[in-house]
Amino acid sequence: MPKKPAAEPTAVSFESAMAELEQLVATMESGELPLEASVAAYQRGSELVQYCAAQLERVEKQVKVLEGEMLKPFASGDEDDEEAEEEDGE
Repeated sequence: MPKKPAAEPTAVSFESAMAELEQLVATMESGELPLEASVAAYQRGSELVQYCAAQLERVEKQVKVLEGEMLKPFASGDEDDEEAEEEDGE
């Protein structure tokens, strides 16, 4: 039988892929799956991880474009600005 080509998971979104992956992990960690089912779950989990990683990479590239290739940390200078506003308001 020919090997099935690797396709994207049937997950509609990143969030649904993550939810399915979390469910698979919980099922596998329970230790109640027979060997064949464990192998199938592991394979499906691998596909989901690859899908999620590709989605994250795609979004990261989009963010870099939006930020002009200069990613900034979320907390950069916000605390200093809040402290300055508090001092001015007194």
